[in-house]
Amino acid sequence: MRPFRLAIIAGEASGDALALRFLAALRDRLGDRPIELCGVGDHGLPEAGLRPLFPQADIAVMGFGPVIARLPLLLRRIEDAARGIAAFQPDLLLTIDSPDFCLRVAKKVRARAPAIPIVHWVCPSVWAWRSGRARRMAPHVDRILALLPFEPAALARLHGPETVYVGHPLMERLAELRPDAEEQRRRDDAARPLVLVLPGSRRSEIHHLMPVFGEAVAKVAAAVPGARFVLPAVERLRPMIVEAAARWQVMPEIVSGEPAKLAAFREARVALAASGTVTLELALSQVPTVAAYRGANWEAFLARRLIKLPSVILPNLILGRSVVPEFIQEDVTADALGSRLLAAMAEGEKRREQLDGFAEVEAIMRSAGPSPAANAVAASLALLRAERGE
Repeated sequence: MRPFRLAIIAGEASGDALALRFLAALRDRLGDRPIELCGVGDHGLPEAGLRPLFPQADIAVMGFGPVIARLPLLLRRIEDAARGIAAFQPDLLLTIDSPDFCLRVAKKVRARAPAIPIVHWVCPSVWAWRSGRARRMAPHVDRILALLPFEPAALARLHGPETVYVGHPLMERLAELRPDAEEQRRRDDAARPLVLVLPGSRRSEIHHLMPVFGEAVAKVAAAVPGARFVLPAVERLRPMIVEAAARWQVMPEIVSGEPAKLAAFREARVALAASGTVTLELALSQVPTVAAYRGANWEAFLARRLIKLPSVILPNLILGRSVVPEFIQEDVTADALGSRLLAAMAEGEKRREQLDGFAEVEAIMRSAGPSPAANAVAASLALLRAERGE
């Protein structure tokens, strides 16, 4: 029996996790047929049989400065990946996230070996900014596997590659996000509410949001003396967060690690969060949220020029209407954040509106089915059958 040859390009740990899920679903689908793997990946992929073309650490770089410093190596690794994959002649090339690297590899593979089907998992945010990338991807990506339900229509509108909504990995983690009976009892306690404070996972977010978040926390604490405040910190930013929180009038409980974060999500009554993907996590956790973004003036200027969306909050985009209040730049004030947190905390219209909206978000996201990885495999194999005329 001829092995199924799969090439994978994953540029970071989150991509490795998706690749391992894809591989497990592919093995289920193919049964006894062996699979040969080649490409780039880490965190379990070599142990699963991946023959690495070079160390993932060579390309796992973020930020403008570090990318420029490593640019000669990155350009060489794009060429190395394309050459190695073309020589491997896989049945399928699966590139995962990391679009700046992966899509350049895809373009070179298409030029070297046009017959190799290419699938990219995790749609780049072309619907938010740099929309011209959608059209530029079309000649060298055959199918995009989308995490968000509005992305197929957005890519069609932008003349990008065919896009299939396969579901979001968070949908497989709902049990971790939802409270048990005792946690729900604590969540329902409006006299002693747990308030989640999520100032972001980037240094710039911490710098710009921690001071005003601290002032908002003080206003909530004054209005609800029994309130508790928990701040899940990214470990690498914990020293910066601790230093900033030391200036607050009300010191939050700072926790680290995924288990502590999930425990706080399950008990939280409301959340104050930096704009970002965490707002979707909170929606699926059924935690009413107030979102905020504040950056340097030049960042705000560029964002307003480049991002042509009525909202940057994922639950709002999924619903096509605003249920999560968001405050941007000069609108991010302690009074505004504090008053909306108190409104979301109290039983009433504002809280119910968000919870009803989050139930809709979940229903929409469930439309893909229970397993994003199985859906991703099905969409990829359907592409192969279509290309073979089956």
